[in-house]
Amino acid sequence: MSTAYQEDISTSVLRRMKEGGFDFSRFHPIEFYAIFPDEERARRAAGHYRYRGESLNAQISVRDDGAWALELSKVMYATYDDIGDFEQGFEAVVEPLGGIIEGWGVKQEVRGLLA
Repeated sequence: MSTAYQEDISTSVLRRMKEGGFDFSRFHPIEFYAIFPDEERARRAAGHYRYRGESLNAQISVRDDGAWALELSKVMYATYDDIGDFEQGFEAVVEPLGGIIEGWGVKQEVRGLLA
């Protein structure tokens, strides 16, 4: 996926997060997603992050179409530069293994919904 296209997506997502009242002053688990043709390659990509000394969590699962999904969660600030830097490194691991980057996301707390 082109870097310029990803930058446009990230800018748009971060803008919507800001408009929604997202707390950028705190660390959040940011999820990065990739798809692989088989389990072995998904496990190799996940294993790359096992001993890096960062706050990371990797999970793989089979999809309905037979491909394998990798969800890599990193606790970090949700900034354009931090997400972009991590995404570049993630892409450098994923693409040589035949994987495709599927983007990133973060869950936002919704306050005041409970009565």
